[in-house]
Amino acid sequence: MQFFFVCLAAAWLGAWYTDKLKSAIETLMFAVNLDRLCKRFAGVVAVDDLSLTINEGECFALLGPNGAGKTTTMEILVGLQQPDSGKARVLGQRPSKSLAERMGVQLQTTMLPDHLRVAEALDLFAGFYRRLMPRDQLLSLCSLEPLLDKNCRSLSGGQRQRLALALALINDPELLLLDEPTAGLDPQARHHFWQLIREIKKLGGKTIIFTSHYMDEVEALADRLAIVDQGKLVVCGAPYDLLAQHFAGWQMSLPDHLQLPEALVGQVKSRSGRWSWLTDDVSYWLKVLQEMDMQQADLRVSRPGLDELFLLLTGHELRD
Repeated sequence: MQFFFVCLAAAWLGAWYTDKLKSAIETLMFAVNLDRLCKRFAGVVAVDDLSLTINEGECFALLGPNGAGKTTTMEILVGLQQPDSGKARVLGQRPSKSLAERMGVQLQTTMLPDHLRVAEALDLFAGFYRRLMPRDQLLSLCSLEPLLDKNCRSLSGGQRQRLALALALINDPELLLLDEPTAGLDPQARHHFWQLIREIKKLGGKTIIFTSHYMDEVEALADRLAIVDQGKLVVCGAPYDLLAQHFAGWQMSLPDHLQLPEALVGQVKSRSGRWSWLTDDVSYWLKVLQEMDMQQADLRVSRPGLDELFLLLTGHELRD
C-alpha cells in the first residue's frame, strides 16, 4: 500500500512539473497566450472559448465585425477585465495593472487636459514610468519636434494620433496595443501612420497587436492576423497563407448595371456596385465578355484580398 501511494505521489509531481515546464516554454515562446478564454456580460457572450497565441516580436492584427469581442479581448490583455474562465498570459504573466510598465496602449481617442501643450503631455506621461524611451528617439520616431509648443486641442487628426502613439511608446514597452489607430484619418495621414508602425517594427524587441476595419492596413502591416466573430476564433495565420487556403484563381468583376453572361446568373455576388466572381480561367471569361461586346474598361481582374476573405468568413450582413 505504501508503494502505491509513493507511485501516486510521483505521478502527481510528474504531472505538476510537466505543467510547469509547459508553462515556462510557452512563456518563452509567446508574448500572448490565450487558452479557452471566456467572458460574459449580462447574458451576452463577448469572448467564447478563445484560444490564441501571439509570437514575440510580431505585428498581429485582431479583426472581426462590430461586437465580435475584439475590444473585450484587448481589455483582458491589459487587465481592465477579468475572464470568467480560461487562462491568459501576457509577457509570461497573468494580465494585471502591474504589467503597465511593460505595455503601451493607444485607444481610438486619447483625452488630454485642456490647454496642455504637446511637450507638457509628454512630460506628464513620462512621470508615470521608471523606464523611458530616449526623448530624442521618441520625438524623431513620431515626427513631433515641430509640434512641441502646440496646444493639444489644436492638433489635426493625424497629429493627435502621432502624439497618442508617442504617449503609448514613452515607456519603451515590450507589448504595444493599438485599437483602430487610424480610424477617421485621411489617406495621407493613414499612410504616414503606417510608416511609423514600420519604423517601430524595425526597432526590434516589440510585439504589436492592433485592431482595424481597414483591410489594406492589415495587408500593409500584419505578420499574422486572427478573425474573431461572436467571440469565437474563426481563422488565424499569415495574410497570404490564409488567402491561398480560401481562394483559388482570380476575382473578376463588372458594374452591376451591366447584363451578366447567362452562365453567371445566380452565381455572382454584388458589392459596392459591382458583380464579382472567382475563376481560374480568365481567358475563357474574356472571350465570353468579348462576344457580348462588353467594354474591357468595365472589367476588373485581381487577386482576392482580405476584404473578400473577411466577408467570406463573417458574412455580408450589416453589424451595428
